[in-house]
Amino acid sequence: MSIVFIGGGNMATAMLGGMLQQGFAANELHVVEPDAARREQLQTDFGVGAWALDDPLPDCDIVILAVKPQQLAAVAKARAAELAGRLVISIAAGIRMADLQRWLKCEAPNGPARLVRVMPNTPALVRAGVSGAWLGPHALAEDQAQVDRILRSVGSVVWVEEETRLDAITAISGSGPAYVFHFIESLCQAAELQGFDAATARQLAYGTFEGAVRLALDSHDDAATLREKVTSKGGTTAAALNKMAELGVQAAIVAGAQAARARATELADELGRDS
Repeated sequence: MSIVFIGGGNMATAMLGGMLQQGFAANELHVVEPDAARREQLQTDFGVGAWALDDPLPDCDIVILAVKPQQLAAVAKARAAELAGRLVISIAAGIRMADLQRWLKCEAPNGPARLVRVMPNTPALVRAGVSGAWLGPHALAEDQAQVDRILRSVGSVVWVEEETRLDAITAISGSGPAYVFHFIESLCQAAELQGFDAATARQLAYGTFEGAVRLALDSHDDAATLREKVTSKGGTTAAALNKMAELGVQAAIVAGAQAARARATELADELGRDS
């Protein structure tokens, strides 16, 4: 199975590294990348084929569109004839299937591209990503199995039955790492305000967060139950949680995720317009 990435940025390199670890052969992986130095680095780091942007597409079974969303329209239109009839995975955030189909329209005899839209997140860079995925109307059951194998090389996958659910995926797991980093940042600040130096504050905050996540993943209890087990009535944890509730922390997180989803829909409208 030969796979071509169009775009060799961070998400593409994360996927390449994970795929090689999971048994994909380097000689079956290729990257189309405009920057010559980047192409050389990809060949050195991964042993994959690297091609210039204006080179013909290497012979392949699967194409992964990994360019920036703002560049996707131009790339799709330029490559429409080459992508016809192939399994095409788009990991460009905010680009709706209908717009991608419109840009890829061509009269080639191979029929329309079999499209799958994916919303990955940045923890894929450390093989701990969560990707949302939606199977387009022309994609086949065997296509889903192939996409699933690729995405699981960098984490887990949630398949949705409606494309609009990808905006919700964006709001939770796509933008979610930033929410987590913001919480850690705040915990570090709290530690420093209580007299710890930056290095110790980092150790306390990062270690606590890592340990709590591990505990949650290993437990059969839900997050609410785990919280209750740590919270003694009238104790220090209760005091902290009461203050957070007073300030509306949980409501703010929920509202923030809703705002992210609304913005994802707005961006899809903006990115889907032809220039």
